[in-house]
Amino acid sequence: MDKELKDFLDKKFTQVDEKIDKKTEEVIHRFQIITENLEDKIKQVAEGVTNLNEKFDRRFDELNRDLNQKHQDVLAAIKFSYAELDKRITSLESQVKYLDERVTRLESH
Repeated sequence: MDKELKDFLDKKFTQVDEKIDKKTEEVIHRFQIITENLEDKIKQVAEGVTNLNEKFDRRFDELNRDLNQKHQDVLAAIKFSYAELDKRITSLESQVKYLDERVTRLESH
């Protein structure tokens, strides 16, 4: 191969190498920008998930408190109802006992 061709090819390969190096640096730079952008977006999503978790936790706590209060209210109402029923049954039992005693006395005369 003559020197001129060799020099020409060397020059062309050097130019191609420089272009490849430049393009490689551009691709790496773009990749770094994209990566940073993705990292920021991932952080935003993670913060959003954290905020939603906290919001859900607060709401579930509120719902549990409401449910527990309603449960206590229902238990109190049932207890009151049973107390009222117990009074009525006790009253009826007393009346039946009184009537039984009257009947017994009347039958014994």
